[in-house]
Amino acid sequence: MTDTVIEAEGLGLRYGRRGAWALRDCSFRLPEGRVCALVGPNGAGKSSLLSLAAGLALPTEGTLRTAPRETLAYVGQDKPLYPQLTIGETLRMGRELNPARWDAQRAERIVEAGGLDPHAKVRTLSGGQRTRIALALALGKRPGLLLLDEPMADLDPLARHQLMGTLMADAAENGTSVVMSSHILTELEGACDHLLLVDGGRIRLSGPLDEIHAAHRLLTGPLAASAELAPHTVVETRTAGRQLTALVRLRGPVDSRVWQTTHPSLEELLLAHLRSPDAPSFAVDDSPACVGVTA
Repeated sequence: MTDTVIEAEGLGLRYGRRGAWALRDCSFRLPEGRVCALVGPNGAGKSSLLSLAAGLALPTEGTLRTAPRETLAYVGQDKPLYPQLTIGETLRMGRELNPARWDAQRAERIVEAGGLDPHAKVRTLSGGQRTRIALALALGKRPGLLLLDEPMADLDPLARHQLMGTLMADAAENGTSVVMSSHILTELEGACDHLLLVDGGRIRLSGPLDEIHAAHRLLTGPLAASAELAPHTVVETRTAGRQLTALVRLRGPVDSRVWQTTHPSLEELLLAHLRSPDAPSFAVDDSPACVGVTA
């Protein structure tokens, strides 16, 4: 059976005794070796979920099992670094804090690829350069599980493309499990093979990206035929004049003489779910011992 690096059951997080729930009733599993896109609107609970997985917060309810702390690396949005240290001193600190696992060559490669001077003080670096140092520290630790909260937000397109390539190559070479939140859907679609969609503090979609994608169809046909969609799970419908377009999860065949059927893009699929908060959630369990679909 495939090992699981993160498994949540009824997970909830509330800030303060009377505060709002950041997460509620979240259940999912992430198999080892996956590169997972964590997506959702601002305030949906993505950062809270990553903080729980990193051990920076404790759940209010439910359970969360994740990789051991020594095999986990986390890069948050603020990327805290010591401004008075040089880049070289920062990497030496990473080595001293992780003596059993530190890969100096891997960390130095990421720094050198950015053309950075090891003697430069962290306080003199741009936001994108600090991101590169934070990622060098994370990957130098040789993590089994890498958690990234909007890691590329302050990078220019070229640097983002280069660092994404570095991350994906590292994950492929070392079997690293990655959970990465981002608003750049095209970036995630080409790099990730697993999906978690969080909205309103709840998990709306979870599972292998290809299976989630394959389960959905865009149907276009006459508005007068909308009753024919009743047997299927309808996520969203939109009308333009007498024409209807629906994102559905099919539960049987449709009349090809009435409906034009296409595969939605990742952006179309996610936006339809976000525009339809009352649509049923969808989870794919891809463990070898229990393969199935729930809606």
